[in-house]
Amino acid sequence: MRAAAARYGTAGSLVLTALVAAPAGSASGAPPTPETRGTVLAAQRAEAAGIRWGDCAKAEDLPPSVRCGTVSVPLDYARPDGKQIKLTVSRTEATGRAEGKPVAHQGSVVFNPGGPGASGMYFPMVGVLPEWKRIAAAYDLVGYAPRGVGRSAPLSCQDPKQFTKAPTQAPSHPDASYKQERIAQAKSYARGCAARNPGLRHYTTLNNARDLDVLRAALGEKQLTFMGASYGTYFGAVYATLFPSHVRRMVFDSAVNPDPSQIWYDNNLDQSVAFERRWADFRAWVAKHDKAYHLGTTPEEVLRSYQKVRAELAHKPAGGTVGPGQLQAAYLKAGYYDDYWPMRATALAEYLKGNPKPLIEQAAPEPQAAAEEENGNAVYTAVECNDAPWPTDFKTWDRDNSRLARVAPFETWDNAWMNLPCAYWPAPRQRPLDVGTAKGALPPTLILAAERDAATPYEGAQELNRRLPGSVLVTEQGAGTHGIGGGANQCINGHLDAYLLEGRLPVRRAACAPHREPEPLAGKRAAELPKEL
Repeated sequence: MRAAAARYGTAGSLVLTALVAAPAGSASGAPPTPETRGTVLAAQRAEAAGIRWGDCAKAEDLPPSVRCGTVSVPLDYARPDGKQIKLTVSRTEATGRAEGKPVAHQGSVVFNPGGPGASGMYFPMVGVLPEWKRIAAAYDLVGYAPRGVGRSAPLSCQDPKQFTKAPTQAPSHPDASYKQERIAQAKSYARGCAARNPGLRHYTTLNNARDLDVLRAALGEKQLTFMGASYGTYFGAVYATLFPSHVRRMVFDSAVNPDPSQIWYDNNLDQSVAFERRWADFRAWVAKHDKAYHLGTTPEEVLRSYQKVRAELAHKPAGGTVGPGQLQAAYLKAGYYDDYWPMRATALAEYLKGNPKPLIEQAAPEPQAAAEEENGNAVYTAVECNDAPWPTDFKTWDRDNSRLARVAPFETWDNAWMNLPCAYWPAPRQRPLDVGTAKGALPPTLILAAERDAATPYEGAQELNRRLPGSVLVTEQGAGTHGIGGGANQCINGHLDAYLLEGRLPVRRAACAPHREPEPLAGKRAAELPKEL
């Protein structure tokens, strides 16, 4: 499922795993498996070794205030004495003061931004932001790169130059010839993943959850305080199911639907529907500000302006690299974050005036980012394909996505092509874990969700709320930003602070009014916009 990591991170997607070990702390009575024993042993070793903090590698591009280290985990938890891989970890220590007052230290808060394929190494830097200062005063802020990501035993499935090759087409209603071309690409990509990565089958969310418990032990924490966004919520829910007694506090920000029947094929279909709704929200905003952009006074007129640009790019790519595929990828971000709206509207307006420069700056591939993007996509694909069964007959994909594209053309087929390697995946598939805990097994947890989130539709938060007794859902009504904790909504941030700092939650549920919509930018201000946020 394509989804961006929350506001604090890079783009990525969602996924989970199968239960091949009895949940720690559960009452299942199932005998321990080799993976269960391997996790316990790895955690014991990590607790004894700790983490040696030092300067961060230059490749991490982090300031001196952030310290880095590594944690060793088994590639295969069934063989804890076998091959080890190292996960990179970053940290800033709690400042100890907020608003000029001393603050008691509450240990570490570990953050996962989602994906799979996104790195959280940058997370400690958020402590300087006003929205995070109170939390940074009480907690060490800990980020890390999950297995496969960045320098943590990285995965790669193809030459990065091929991954970012441009321009490309992205037909909303592909013909038979184009479908056959994408099938061939998906098969080639799946073969490349297997050939380049001998340990491919071990890159799963279940192992990510085990890695998180080893990281907890290495930090010297008896219980984990964790915040996950997007895929990080599923990741966290799996951890809570497997290790409920190891949980102190957990925040699930923009929750994935954890119902096993949704993982992952159906979740992707639902996501495409939600993106269509959010795409309409963007167009309605542009129409409301027609005096600034002149792209149309109705969402339908704005769509025609967009389609005109798309058709021209199919004939003549902007700057030689921005075709319909790059256009679609750029405007997909408008579905994740509404603070992209002024930039994207300006780019369309300028292009139609004869100035393609803003669109090229916002949509053209960046060669210097190719390796990182290819790595993120490789991890995403590996985890998603390993974690759950997928239809292996393209007729199923063709039937379902052709029907859906009639009512939700914006993202449907692009989403399908991203996941199609899973139809031809060479590694063994797992069965999704039935996420959930018994009443009282888990401390109270906090779920944050925007009502019109496209990447993780709101129904996912409701389902997670139902499956975790004692959890409380806080909703940002009428908004659609993906990843809302520590963002623009002070009401949401108040609930986040109250929970992480005091363990305090609303009695049942709570709702926050939406954050303010962005203001349009035009003229000189629009011309001075940064390339990206």
